Amino acid sequence: MGNSSEFQKAVKLVINTVSFDKDSTVQVFEATIRVLGSLLSAHRIITDSKQPFGDMTIKDYDNELLYMAHDLAVRLLPAFENTKTGIPYPRVNLKTGVPPDTNNETCTAGAGSLLVEFGILSRLLGDSTFEWVARRAVKALWNLRSNDTGLLGNVVNIQTGHWVGKQSGLGAGLDSFYEYLLKSYILFGEKEDLEMFNAAYQSIQNYLRRGREACNEGEGDPPLYVNVNMFSGQLMNTWIDSLQAFFPGLQVLIGDVEDAICLHAFYYAIWKRYGALPERYNWQLQAPDVLFYPLRPELVESTYLLYQATKNPFYLHVGMDILQSLEKYTKVKCGYATLHHVIDKSTEDRMESFFSQ
Repeated sequence: MGNSSEFQKAVKLVINTVSFDKDSTVQVFEATIRVLGSLLSAHRIITDSKQPFGDMTIKDYDNELLYMAHDLAVRLLPAFENTKTGIPYPRVNLKTGVPPDTNNETCTAGAGSLLVEFGILSRLLGDSTFEWVARRAVKALWNLRSNDTGLLGNVVNIQTGHWVGKQSGLGAGLDSFYEYLLKSYILFGEKEDLEMFNAAYQSIQNYLRRGREACNEGEGDPPLYVNVNMFSGQLMNTWIDSLQAFFPGLQVLIGDVEDAICLHAFYYAIWKRYGALPERYNWQLQAPDVLFYPLRPELVESTYLLYQATKNPFYLHVGMDILQSLEKYTKVKCGYATLHHVIDKSTEDRMESFFSQ
């Protein structure tokens, strides 16, 4: 949001207090996208003169966050060793490597959504190791797709390459695999990433999409994407999950803006009805199957990308509506101050300016 003083304070706190030399077992995927990703993002904000957030430089900064990111990534590397397919183990101990009782099964999203962070780290360090192992995992998963449909399942055995979970969809277990194919191409310009994404997108349109052909024309139901068997393309259930709300944003990035608008409207209508996206929604019964909402950001990102693509003020309204819902239904006390006290007036002004840009 451009709050340089709080950013500087947070960076110094991390540098002075955080160590990854811990006897702690972590999920490789979560540690990568959240911890490694935030270290690299903060490092780029400090060092990239083209970043758009104002003066975020830190006096005497000596690439400490980059070194910490490197340290963490090295501790995650054992997950990629001793696997017959090249697909990583789902968990690793930061001190001792892969625990002996670790499961050989992993989800496609967890194993195939490491390339953005590992690729950035490799390019910042001039060390191809990290990008190479992440890219090898993506290719291994891609090569296991169905010959008939081009679809992937949601759970795979990393030693045998056997699909344990044969459900193919856009939600849990698969979502960010597709997201990272396209975003990796945008970041690195590697044509094979785009080729894989385009092929996957075509399979998604052929087998997962239901509803009328055009978003705003013709008869029939508005489009949505369902869960099917990866080998046959046959419907497996009648629910979608809230993670799927990332997909309109991905459609914006590929240039399919009209379909993105239509699909986003579907998720936003569910949000309006309940004040949040239920974790699972049964589109046949038009009712939630799983009732909780764990503060997932996917609909927010799609809303942001649609606003950037269209500049339609409707999406600013949607963003405000989501924010007000979060304030109304999810806000809790933190210490002796509420969120309103933590976010002061100057920060609110920066937020308003940031989102209006």
